[in-house]
Amino acid sequence: MTSAAPPSPAERLHPLTIDCRTDGTGRAVLCARGEVVHGCDDILARALAALPAGTSRVELDMVGVIFMDTAGRQFLDTLRDYGRRNLIPVSAINWHGQPRRILELIGLDTTDPLRPGDPNPPAVPSPTPPPSAVSLERAEQLHELREEIEHLRRAIASRPVIDQARGILMATHACTSDEAWHVLREASQLSNTKLHTVAEAITSGVENDGPAPPEGVRVALRRALARRGR
Repeated sequence: MTSAAPPSPAERLHPLTIDCRTDGTGRAVLCARGEVVHGCDDILARALAALPAGTSRVELDMVGVIFMDTAGRQFLDTLRDYGRRNLIPVSAINWHGQPRRILELIGLDTTDPLRPGDPNPPAVPSPTPPPSAVSLERAEQLHELREEIEHLRRAIASRPVIDQARGILMATHACTSDEAWHVLREASQLSNTKLHTVAEAITSGVENDGPAPPEGVRVALRRALARRGR
């Protein structure tokens, strides 16, 4: 059983698919692959609705998910609501890469964001241990992690326009997704222009009466495409 999103090359280069397998004990494992973006909660809802009668536990395996934006919270809420309606345990496991960073960004458990919290938290917090070399090192690591999360936040905000630009390059120059990505990066470097700005110039240029990309960006794009025989 597979549920898939309608294709939309300009917005989603890796559409989400969800495969289901059962082990005969009432346990169902949903294996997700691709990108979790706006509208993917509907894909999950259809996969859940198609589960066989007698399902007593649902595990959502996220090992194949390569990208997730803020729609991931609604995606998880869909699974949580299913468990509550059917009075069965649900979990979302095997997080890694960028989706795992998103969980960290919004303060969810990276092992299983659907895991219930401690129902009886201690009334008085434990005393804070004195600073040590280990704690100072961890504080530095936390600072670096926060910076990385901020970079991810900016990347998420710019992802749609970059994917649209890749789709335009793929359609107009008959190149692959990876080739389009390398062309964008190389044009950004050659023109000393931010990648997001190069992508915006490309997408704006294809609109009716849209402005042409700046001369520096046009030259850089031609050179990058020429290096790949396009």
